[in-house]
Amino acid sequence: MTTANVHPLYDTYNRAALRFERGEGVWLITEDGDRYLDFAAGIAVNALGHSHPHLVKTLQDQAAKLWHLSNVYEVPGQERLGQRLVDNTFADKVFFTNSGAEALECAIKTARRYHFVNGQPERYRVVTFDGAFHGRTLATIAATGQAKYLEGFGPKVDGFDQVPFGDEAALRAAITPETAAVLLEPVQGEGGLRSVSTEFMRLVRQICDENGLLLILDEVQTGVGRTGKFYAYEWTGVTPDLMATAKGIGGGFPMGACLATAEAAKGMVAGVHGTTYGGNPLAMAVGEAVLDVMLADGFFDHVNDMASQFRQGMASIIDRFPDVFTEVRGKGLMIGLKCAVPNTDVITGLRAEKMLSVGAGDNVVRLLPPLTVTADDMREALNRIEKVAAKLSKAPA
Repeated sequence: MTTANVHPLYDTYNRAALRFERGEGVWLITEDGDRYLDFAAGIAVNALGHSHPHLVKTLQDQAAKLWHLSNVYEVPGQERLGQRLVDNTFADKVFFTNSGAEALECAIKTARRYHFVNGQPERYRVVTFDGAFHGRTLATIAATGQAKYLEGFGPKVDGFDQVPFGDEAALRAAITPETAAVLLEPVQGEGGLRSVSTEFMRLVRQICDENGLLLILDEVQTGVGRTGKFYAYEWTGVTPDLMATAKGIGGGFPMGACLATAEAAKGMVAGVHGTTYGGNPLAMAVGEAVLDVMLADGFFDHVNDMASQFRQGMASIIDRFPDVFTEVRGKGLMIGLKCAVPNTDVITGLRAEKMLSVGAGDNVVRLLPPLTVTADDMREALNRIEKVAAKLSKAPA
C-alpha cells in the first residue's frame, strides 16, 4: 500500500535535477531545450556518443527480427561477437552477461572453478587492492572492500583479501595456500583515476605465475577503447587469464562479458553457470555495431590525439589555477582532474556551465567523453573548465 505523495523509486540515488530528452553525439538536450556537453557519457558507457547512426540502425533492424531467445538455443550473434573479441584480445573463450558486475562474478567463479577442477578446492580467495570498485552485488562489494558499500548488508562475503594499492610486500604477504587469483583495475575509476604502472602490472603477472594464481583484470571501465587501445592491458604487454568487460562494449545497450583463456575456463562446463538475458540477440547486434566502428583503422589514434589535445590544454589551466587543479590523471579519454578545491564544487561549477562530469575518490573529477569527441568539442570543454577554474580560484584577477 502506498500513499500519493511517496515517490515510486528507491531513494538510492542523489540525482541531479536534470531531465534529458535526447542526445546528439557529445551533446545531451533537456526537455527545455538546453544543450549540455556530455563528458560523463553515462559513466563511460556511451563510447560512441548519443544516437550514433550505425548503432541506431543496427538496433532498429534487429528489433524487427528477434529480441530474446535465452541460452537454451544457439545464438549466432554470440558466436560472431565472441569470435571478434577472441580475435582482438588474449582470450579463447567468452561468456556474455548483462552488466560489469555480472562479468566480474563470472570471472571470480571461473577462477574458483579452475582450482576446483585442478584438485585444489581450498583455493578460492582473491586478492584485491584498496580504492577498487568492482560492482554492487554481494560478492563484488566484498571484492571492492569499501565500508560505505558493505555497511548494512550483513556479513561480508568471504574470500577476498584487500591490500594497499601498488604494495608488492603486502601483495606477497596476502598470498596463502587458499589464494586463487589477483584482481585489479588497470586504472581505478572510483578510486581516483590511479593507474597501475607497467612495472607493477608485470610484477603482479610474475607473482601470479610463481604461485599458480590466475590474474583477473577488471576492464569494465578501462576497456573498449577508453584508454586509447582496445583494452588497457595492451599498454603493458601483460596478458591476464580472465577479464571482465562491459560499459562501452554496448555503446549504451546493457551488456558485458567475461573473457578467458581456454586454460582458465576449463572448469566452466555445462550447467555450472548461466544467465537468462545475457547474450540476447539485441545486445549481440549492438555489440557488433560498436566493434564495426571501433576496430576501424585510425579509431584508437583519434582517441589518443584527443587525449593529447586535452592534456596540453589542461596543463595551461593548471599552471594558471594551481589553487583549483593540481594534476591530470588517467589514460586516454579516461581522465581525472585532481582538485585543490572540493571536487563537488568543480562538478557543480561545470554543470552551471552546461558541462557534465562525474566524481571519483581522492577528490578527483572524472571526465569520460564519448570516444568520438572532436577537436572542437575538446576546445569547448577546456573553455568551460577554464571558466569554472577562474570562478573558483582565490588568486586575484
